[in-house]
Parts: sequence; C-alpha cells; structure tokens
Amino acid sequence: MLKKFEKPLEKTIFSSRWLLAPFYLGLILGIILLFVKFVQKLWYMFANILNASEANVIIDILVLVDISLVASLLLIIIFSGYEIFVSKIDIGEHVDRPSWMGKVDFSGLKLKLIGAIVAISAIDLLKSFMDISTEMSDLDADKLMWKVIIHMTFVISGLLFAVMDKVVGETKKH
Repeated sequence: MLKKFEKPLEKTIFSSRWLLAPFYLGLILGIILLFVKFVQKLWYMFANILNASEANVIIDILVLVDISLVASLLLIIIFSGYEIFVSKIDIGEHVDRPSWMGKVDFSGLKLKLIGAIVAISAIDLLKSFMDISTEMSDLDADKLMWKVIIHMTFVISGLLFAVMDKVVGETKKH
C-alpha cells in the first residue's frame, strides 16, 4: 500500500533540490553588487590619492582585498554548493575550469568558508590596528578588544572544524 506513495514522494524530494538554484543565482547578483562597490571604492581612491595619507591608502587597499575575498568566497559557495546539492556543472574540459571545481565536498566547503571568514576578520582587524590613534578612548579600546575576541573565536572555530574533519576522516567507515 505504502509503496505506491513512496516512489512519487522520493521523486518529489529528489526534485526539490532545484529549489536551491535561485539561491545560487541570488549569490551571483551578490557578486555583481560587490563588483559595483569595488569599482566605487577604486574610483574614490584614485580621485583622492593626492590628499590621502599612506595609512589611508593601505586601509583602502585592504578594503579592496576584503571585497575580493568575499566575492571569491561567494564563487566557491556557488560552484561547490550547486555541485554538491543540485547538479554537476557540465562544462566539459574547458580550459578555464578551476582545478578545484567538482572536487570540493561539503567538508571542504566548510573549511574554505571558515578560512575565508578568518581572513576577512583578520583584514578587518588589521584595518582597526592601522586606525589606532595615540588618544584612544575607552569605547575604542573596548571595540578593538571585542574585534580581537571575535577574530580569535573564528580562528579557534576553524581549528576545531579542521580537527573534527581529520578525526572523522580517520574513523573507520561503518
């Protein structure tokens, strides 16, 4: 009796993976928005380069690095997430095919994600360090302390993810 419902139910569940495709298209739009902000920041830097201090130029460049890291992270999530959860991307042996494409599993995606978050956090922390003045208020010191704590939380989380994946990988399959 239940067998006649099982097949259509399983087909529906399997087909539901395509509901994720619009999310990945939305992330592509996110990359476009980041590109607009990147160009805007670059334009601002060129327009104000003669009046900018060396520290401000470095901070602005770090912002560009930050934006490019987030865009790269989104691309990894789009490619890997689509291939893991929706369907394989069939582009054949295209010369520009990234070497990691099709090889990143869910565990690798998690590690790449936490690694990118740590890098982004480190850049933000470096920007804060570059902006330290000799007359730092208690509020500024507290904000900086919390940024360091949050960054270290990301670092420790990344290490714990890596250790857990290593332990799981070494565990015998049942």
